[in-house]
Amino acid sequence: MALVVIRHAPPPAPDPLDALDPLAPAQAAALSPAPATVPNPALCAALDAVIGSATAGGAEVRRCDPWSGEPLPEGLGGIEGLVLTGDTPEALPLLREALAAEVPVLALGGGAALLARAAGSAASPGPREPEAADPLLGGGAAPAFRVGGSAWGLAAPPAGEGAGGLLGRFAALVAGRAEHTATRAFFTPRADAWEERFAYQTPAYEAAVARMRLAPGQTALDLGCGSGRALPALRRLVGASGTVLGVDLTPAMLTAAARIGRGGPGRLLLLADCARLPLAAGTVHGIFAAGLLDHLPKPRTALAEWARVCAPGGELLLFHPSGRAERAARHGRPLSPDDPLAEPNLRPALEATGWRLAEYEDTPDHFLARARHP
Repeated sequence: MALVVIRHAPPPAPDPLDALDPLAPAQAAALSPAPATVPNPALCAALDAVIGSATAGGAEVRRCDPWSGEPLPEGLGGIEGLVLTGDTPEALPLLREALAAEVPVLALGGGAALLARAAGSAASPGPREPEAADPLLGGGAAPAFRVGGSAWGLAAPPAGEGAGGLLGRFAALVAGRAEHTATRAFFTPRADAWEERFAYQTPAYEAAVARMRLAPGQTALDLGCGSGRALPALRRLVGASGTVLGVDLTPAMLTAAARIGRGGPGRLLLLADCARLPLAAGTVHGIFAAGLLDHLPKPRTALAEWARVCAPGGELLLFHPSGRAERAARHGRPLSPDDPLAEPNLRPALEATGWRLAEYEDTPDHFLARARHP
């Protein structure tokens, strides 16, 4: 993963022949349109300093100078943040992808004008004034606007601190959001086709949900719900008087779920981090999580959070429509002894976080583990 910096073009070098004709520069200026942005030497120096500091700290920073013929990245793969310092029209498609996936963006000078244009047609909220508790500006009095929750446009760095402080804070923000950014960058471009691509797995999901001991009137949670494949089956278990919550980190996935009717009364779609749920303790009776736990950076932290929101006697069902060995073979790798879903690893992790493993199945055609919360 890398922070990609798309830089503005440097000012043209003076023509030596101009020295022979003192009127030539003035005549050329009168005939030429004014540049969209004038490169700010202080900004350039601060940008180079921050890039050097981030690189020295082990971060990957990629400079991209399209004005010199260097190609732009073809997509968001491997990108955890974007900095734009010029109005570079060829960067518009990439910028729109970044806005849709909530990849952090900092646009300065002419880059702010480009961000405003991208926001006008991107699948994200339009520009708005930063809030007092803004995670990047902190309520500073800078001429700035914000797009969604992850993009900022500034005509100039905040007064009093220069560009270095702003760029340093942005680099820290990018690093802190890297895991979320990677998830959203992967799933956002795939969201529209996700349901159709994996519709054949629906019977397996329904069979797994049927193993859960839920009753009418209870609350069920589908973590990492994606397009909401398990939500109808969960709804049938809790009935019209119950509640089903589908939680996902990627807005585009929840949009896809809503578009095919997976939301609605008693079926709520919630944008949230599954390891930091905005739910009160003991409010959920059953948790379904398909293909999720082994992709989390801290599985035990997530299991403890799930136990926190689960009522006594509630249960957790971990599922995948193929077994561990089959998935490993499909990806051309052996089974890892460190796999968090391996029973010798999963059982103690569950017990340490407030769960008791009741069933464990790992067959070629599915993985299923059911745990109870005492």
